Amino acid sequence: MNERFEPRFTWFIGVFDVYDREETRGLELGVYNPNIPNHREILIRKYCLNLPYLSYRHKLVLVEALEIALDDSNYDFSGLFHIDECETSSWPREEWYSLNSPRCFFKEIYRLAKEDWREDLELAAGEDRSTW
Repeated sequence: MNERFEPRFTWFIGVFDVYDREETRGLELGVYNPNIPNHREILIRKYCLNLPYLSYRHKLVLVEALEIALDDSNYDFSGLFHIDECETSSWPREEWYSLNSPRCFFKEIYRLAKEDWREDLELAAGEDRSTW
């Protein structure tokens, strides 16, 4: 769309916002606890990485930005899960408001994205970015 893509990690977790959908999306997501490793993997694969509106180029830029953030020990991943009480957003379960390790959640997103998006990432990496 001729606009610069600014990678934001909320692309990954915004899919878990259940505000005004508590009886539908909230119930669907409420069976998973993001602090349990196998639940987290299901959540990430089924929801975080299932973003059909992102092109293969967007995926590469997003994964590269996530890698940089993960390499920065001072990057605050917990802030991404903070919802101000005045916002019209909510998480499906109480555990989302105080994850054991938001950084680990994003490490898992990174690991699984590298697996699940491998072909898209390789395709984008092989292109001349100046043509984007």
